[in-house]
Amino acid sequence: MNRISTTVSAVALMISGAAFAEPQAEVLHWWTSGGEAKSVAVLQQEFADNGGTWTDMPVAGGGGDAAMQALRARVLAGNAPTAVQLKGPAIQEWYEEGVLADISSVAEAQGWADVLPASIAGHMKCEGTWCAAPVNVHRVDWIWANADVLESNGIAMPTSWDEFNAAAEKLQAAGIIPLAHGGQAWQDATVFEAVALGILGSDGYRKAFVDLDQATLTSPEMVAVFDQMRTMRGFVDPNFPGRDWNLATAMVMNGEAAFQIMGDWAKGEFLAAGKAPGEDFLCASTPGEGFLYNVDSFAMFAVDGGDKQAGQALLAELIVGKNFQKVFNLNKGSIPARTDVALDEFDSCAILSSDEMAASNEGGSLLPSYAHGMALRGAQSGAITDVVTQHFNSDMSSEDAVNALWAAVANSL
Repeated sequence: MNRISTTVSAVALMISGAAFAEPQAEVLHWWTSGGEAKSVAVLQQEFADNGGTWTDMPVAGGGGDAAMQALRARVLAGNAPTAVQLKGPAIQEWYEEGVLADISSVAEAQGWADVLPASIAGHMKCEGTWCAAPVNVHRVDWIWANADVLESNGIAMPTSWDEFNAAAEKLQAAGIIPLAHGGQAWQDATVFEAVALGILGSDGYRKAFVDLDQATLTSPEMVAVFDQMRTMRGFVDPNFPGRDWNLATAMVMNGEAAFQIMGDWAKGEFLAAGKAPGEDFLCASTPGEGFLYNVDSFAMFAVDGGDKQAGQALLAELIVGKNFQKVFNLNKGSIPARTDVALDEFDSCAILSSDEMAASNEGGSLLPSYAHGMALRGAQSGAITDVVTQHFNSDMSSEDAVNALWAAVANSL
């Protein structure tokens, strides 16, 4: 067998009597676009280099919805894949159905608890056992800007929502679209949760979008969040409905618009176009304290056979290994979930993200994104987003939006 000794030890810990089975892994995922496919190919190659046989099961479409339909059919048929791209509460939902494997022996042998931020590690555990392996950390609450547009208009990156509004009004007067945005529900939700973090603060965000606290969801501060969303609606061009996020990024890139509020996958668009951070485009966290994360991960499903179980052990170790964490995230635009990966090959926005993730982790303001499926289960997050989108695309008052927000959340519980 051509496998690294550390992996053999992990496999031995995980599978008594099957440590030397040839690792097999059927991997279900929805990374099918160019950059995503290139990223998952890194893992596929590393798995093969360590003696494993990888069966790829990519399912495109619907941001993972089609993949989840395929997974449901496989599980019902008693033929679950070895590993599945899952994230957030969806991991625990599958665990509750009794179909996930325990990979604690690998996690403990490799010291995952020592190198992963505690809040992110929590998503990878099911009632105290490790059941999933994190791939990366995407920061959601970013503001991206065209450097030339800001400089030529005498505008600095805003550090408060009042500063953002003043800059947007100045840009609008100069004939520039202040905010590039795509009118899709998840994009509305992305902007909304960034505004909410800035206005509610990290504790208020947690109460609202993790705890679903009625007092916070119906508070005057939540009214202020919707007020700011109404203001921002006025900074978006008339052609925004249905626009894909990457087309909004292109508007910033070509100087048609000044700002975009979007996760750091937008950075990949700038870099792919040969743009340099700090020169052609600027990055900063949206106004306010805290860090909203979206973590991709793979959950391991209960499978029979020493070869498949050996494949899970090998896959889990490689996913959280330093090499894959570095190479994958350089391709994906995100940052490593591990806090001990050298960042000398990463760009300045990634280094800023890593530094602020560490500071937020220490300060208790490292928070799961509700808009990207990390904080809430589908029914609750969907209920919130429905109200956000309805408000953004109508003349609904902020007070009515807050009332509708709590009613929708209460109905979803």
